[in-house]
Amino acid sequence: MDDIAPGSKNHSSSIVLRTSRVMLRKLRSLYRRVSSVQPLKPVEPNRTDAVYDQDGLRSVHDHSFMNDPSFRKAYERGVQAAGECGWHWRVHIGLWAAKSASRLNGDFVECGVNRGFLASAIMEYLDWDSLGRQFYLLDTFNGVDERYLSAEDLKFGATEKNIRNLQSGFYVQGVELVRENFSQWKNVQIIPGAVPETLGQVAAPQIAFLHLDMNCAFPEVAALEYFWDRLVPGAFILLDDYAYEGYAVQKAAMDEVANAKGLTIAALPTGQGLLMKPFVSTVLLPVLT
Repeated sequence: MDDIAPGSKNHSSSIVLRTSRVMLRKLRSLYRRVSSVQPLKPVEPNRTDAVYDQDGLRSVHDHSFMNDPSFRKAYERGVQAAGECGWHWRVHIGLWAAKSASRLNGDFVECGVNRGFLASAIMEYLDWDSLGRQFYLLDTFNGVDERYLSAEDLKFGATEKNIRNLQSGFYVQGVELVRENFSQWKNVQIIPGAVPETLGQVAAPQIAFLHLDMNCAFPEVAALEYFWDRLVPGAFILLDDYAYEGYAVQKAAMDEVANAKGLTIAALPTGQGLLMKPFVSTVLLPVLT
């Protein structure tokens, strides 16, 4: 190689070329290491040694709950209501919260039912009519009420999502199929219409479990504020979209409500959020001097 004077244009080009060659060798080495790794297998229904890879959650951790007969029966009831969605871990969280709430006094409320996947799974799991309490199910049963979409919701494509979900059939259109699905149980109240307008139809004096899944910040905040005083101490509030990708508007709105009450919401890797009503007040009283 000919000598190249330091500081010259050719010298700079030579340094860039050598650096590029080094980086290329490193990239080739990295590619060989990565390509030699065996691809992770998606979870299979009857195996718990595989990788869980569904609903935006990829995990090597134990998910043996999927083989529990009670879970499987409950999950299959949800599938009967709405079809297979790959929501095993999300439903597992919902069933855990519902079972824990069943030890408290109070009825159950779900705002945002759609075809009834989670509510059906919960009612199957808990042998609902044996508990002697009501499950209130509130929904437009016709997608998101666009009157309540904020400018931020629109910015994140809420209208387009709503249209896609209606056109694809993911969102139910009409309450008849939902009533038919829940006809298995006696202690259930189906309330069609938009939240917050329908909240007054919930007659429950006490609430032990509240599930919010309306894909829109305004009605979810309105529901939580409306029911807060009726939520018993220790009540479970499950937020379906809180940490889910694409729903930052709802997270920000719920964080604001929780912060005002001196609380924080647990963000779950399923995309959900979980909040419990405290057993004691978290409001700080002024110190008298």
